[in-house]
Amino acid sequence: MQATWQRVECVSALFEWKHELNHTFVIQSPESGSNGLLPIGSRKEIVEQLSKLNTAPEREGEDALFGPGVRIDLPPEKDPVEQMLLTIVEEEIAYLVMMRISRICGWKILDPETGRELNP
Repeated sequence: MQATWQRVECVSALFEWKHELNHTFVIQSPESGSNGLLPIGSRKEIVEQLSKLNTAPEREGEDALFGPGVRIDLPPEKDPVEQMLLTIVEEEIAYLVMMRISRICGWKILDPETGRELNP
């Protein structure tokens, strides 16, 4: 029962976050290290993990990954990756995709405009 309520609260928080198209969020590790951000993984690991969630680059080696309603930008030539940008490109489905990525990958998604974060 508690897991159901947590999910309802996450969905409710997401719908409070209604933003304009192309709003950008930051994806980070849910934990920080003594020197700042902890890596969320190598580029290869991230691309493999997101490919299982129907999110991938158009061509191998590109920094932009496209998924349902979202675009995720990896930092150029940075490995391991400490943070990525997630941009909403189709609002109707993006929020559920964001929640799924955060939950399955175990990443924190932060709205830099409000400082709010999604930790399902």
